[in-house]
This record gives sequence, C-alpha cells and structure tokens, in this order.
Amino acid sequence: MTNSPDNNKKGFIPVMLTPFTDSGAVDFDALASLTEFYLEAGAAGLFANCLSSEMFELEEDERIQIINQVVKVTNGAVPVVATGTFGGPIEEQADFVKEVYDTGVQAVIAITGLLAGSNEPNAIFNNRVEQLLQLTDSVPLGFYECPVPYKRLLGAEQLKQFVASGRVIYHKDTCLDIEQVKAKIAATQNYPAFGLYDAYLVHAVESLKAGSAGLSCIQGNYFPELIVWLCNNYNNQALVEQVQLVQQFLTDNMDVMHNVYPTVSKYYLQQRGVNISTFTRRDVGPFTSQNKQEVELLFHNYERLQQQIGLTSVL
Repeated sequence: MTNSPDNNKKGFIPVMLTPFTDSGAVDFDALASLTEFYLEAGAAGLFANCLSSEMFELEEDERIQIINQVVKVTNGAVPVVATGTFGGPIEEQADFVKEVYDTGVQAVIAITGLLAGSNEPNAIFNNRVEQLLQLTDSVPLGFYECPVPYKRLLGAEQLKQFVASGRVIYHKDTCLDIEQVKAKIAATQNYPAFGLYDAYLVHAVESLKAGSAGLSCIQGNYFPELIVWLCNNYNNQALVEQVQLVQQFLTDNMDVMHNVYPTVSKYYLQQRGVNISTFTRRDVGPFTSQNKQEVELLFHNYERLQQQIGLTSVL
C-alpha cells in the first residue's frame, strides 16, 4: 500500500469476496483459489475482511481465519490489509486490531462509521482515532469510508492530521466527489508511505491522474485484469482511445455491477470459470432472471471490450 501519490505507478487493491459453500459455510479452498485469481490478474495488494467479504455476517473467529488464509496463500507476494474495527468500546476495538495485525497483514483498517455515531461531531471521531492509535502500539492503520452502518467521510485536513502521525498508511475513499479526492491527495502528498485508493470508478482515470495511489473497487470482482490494465495505462498517450473505452465501459455498467451485489459478482465469476458458489450471507434481495440476463450481457460486452483493447483474461 506504500505508494507515493505522485508516482506514475498505480496499484489495484481488490476488495475481496468471501466464497461460501451452498450450505453457507466459509469455503476456504475456494478462498485460496480466489486469492490466486486476484494475484494472477496483477493485484498490487489485497483487502480482506471488508464489506465485499460480507464482514458483518462473519463470526469473529471466521474473520481471523479468512485473513489468515489470504495471508498464507499470498505468502508475501503483495501486502494484505484487513478490517479490524467492528464497534463497541474503543479498548475492545483496539484488542481486535492487534489480533488482526498478528495475522501478518501490512495494515489494519478502521471503519470510519464505527468510530463515531452519525450524530457525533468530528471532535469525538478524532478523539476516538487518537485513542485507537495510543492503544494499538505501532500497528499501521488505514481508513475505510464504508457505507455501512453509515458513510462517514473524512475531510482533507482531517485525513492529513492522522497521516502526519506516521501510523496511517492507507485510505479507501468513497466520497464519490473528484474535487474532494483531489483535496485529500493534495493534503497528504508529502507523506510517501501513505496511499489513497479510490473506490468510485466513474472518475477512475481522473483520480489516477490527480495522484491517487490506485483503485480499490468492486469491479475487481468481475474483471480484475481490466482494473490492473487501467492502473497501468491510464496515462499512456499511445492508448488514449482505449483508456476512454474502458472508462466509459465502467461508467455505463455501474448499476448492473452494484445491483444485488455481491451475489451478482459471484454469478459473473462463475461465467468466467471461477469455482465459487453464489451463496451470500448478506441479504441483498432476490437474484432474478433479469439480473442473470444483465450479467450475461455484461460478460458478452466485456469480451468485446477485451478485443478492442487487446487484453487477455487470466482465465
């Protein structure tokens, strides 16, 4: 995750899915295969135990087991980050942060919406973060502006305050506002150990050009090699038209990829030949025949896009 914001080399950090068996148990064999799939696609790191992983539907021991599996399969090839705060007294959150760090991750991610309530001011949030930093020794931390339980966004100067501590090295941004993204990048540009990763691909190219460290998005659970390609080629003057095609494709298909997610992405991966059940513990609504048709059309359109830009799938 350590990537200088003004470095032209960008990274893609997949927000990992959790494969389950059809009966609902964590499928650790499928998780190992899925981890290898991300790595073969060229991922620069992995974000385990996140919202896409259905982290709120996992038991605490399952969270640790999943992170352990990802770290084991990755075997140091790329850094791994994982969520370590799930509400409650800050002392308990700090204890779990340290337990997650002991698995071998590079940084432990704090959910912004679980460090202060939606009706609590920034002063309380900031104080809780300071407490968390004090209670977790030298553990490197990151922030995730997770939409659940509510989306708490950080301001540019607020983020800089924590990055300046030397302890915060990662931020997954979900503000959906390119001007806010640019402000956060500008405020933290003098801290090379820190990286901001944008989740919103409608402005993916603009975000990369502005200096984000890379992308961390659900689209990587459909075609991770495409997001890697974009991170590698967003500023390639010989591929301007192809980059525009990719950006438009991602924008045009945003709704399809978000609807009944993550069930929809697991079905898409099945079409690609990935061994994964569509079972999800998270209640995202029914996966209808119309959803299937939309995914199948997305699969067809992606194959056509690959031909247009000369990209080969990992499967």
